[in-house]
Amino acid sequence: MNEITRIRQSVRGAAQRSDGYAPVARAIDYLVENFEAAPSLEETAAEVGLSPQHFQRVFKAGAGVSPKRFLQYLAAGEAKRAMASGGSVLDASFAAGLSGPSRLHDLFLVSEAMTPGAYRKKGEGLTIRYASVNGPFGAALIGATDKGVAWLSFLGAGDETAQLGEMRQDWPAARFVHDRDFIAPFASRAFAAAANGQLDQPLGLHVQGTNFQLKVWEALLKIPFGGLVTYGDIACALGSPRASRAVGAAVGSNMVSLLIPCHRVILSSGIIHKYRWGAARKKAILAMEQAVCAATG
Repeated sequence: MNEITRIRQSVRGAAQRSDGYAPVARAIDYLVENFEAAPSLEETAAEVGLSPQHFQRVFKAGAGVSPKRFLQYLAAGEAKRAMASGGSVLDASFAAGLSGPSRLHDLFLVSEAMTPGAYRKKGEGLTIRYASVNGPFGAALIGATDKGVAWLSFLGAGDETAQLGEMRQDWPAARFVHDRDFIAPFASRAFAAAANGQLDQPLGLHVQGTNFQLKVWEALLKIPFGGLVTYGDIACALGSPRASRAVGAAVGSNMVSLLIPCHRVILSSGIIHKYRWGAARKKAILAMEQAVCAATG
């Protein structure tokens, strides 16, 4: 098999997996909205138009965990339980470097410190290819350069144009090209990483920000899969215990959802809120991560 054939097959496979996420995303939204009523497998399958048996297989393949286990981890109190060792989890991760399960070892950062003036240029000379794809938590807009993922945001109903506008604002000097074939392999690996799956190769990130933002985002990368910490935990880990508010602003400005896991930061009370793409989606991501961790030990 030559290289061109291999790449084409990889792209086709990634596109098929992406399309298969649609019923998973609808089911996750349904379970998040109705978790207090504890919908049965049959009720959830009917909601997405699949037989219970087929839905069970599709959901587990896309989310990495069964619908029943996912629903269990949506129950109230799971965040507080997971927060019990939040500070120690982050301390241990900092000591060990980037957390192994994230598999994001190839991190590319463009910052004032690393390339003088690059931050001010905001993408000058870069080409960012982008496309919207289906994922386990709904449609997402992904932008990437040759170095890695530069943008990943969730799309609400009909807001692709708005999200693309935000991406252009973050990289105003870059050239943008719609390219679904280029994005498909990035999407496949990103969603595999989101379910703690094995990656065939490291997944690079290409982000830009102030020095402080970059430090916060690197701290987020060190939070283990399924772990939770507070804004205060991160501030203390960075040596600025009074900077919780500044940490919150940097977390909120993250432009690569899922991969730079800003969803793993919550209030010290255990309340899940203040997520750029909605508290319900944040709760769904955390529930899936914790359920996958429990299932895999």
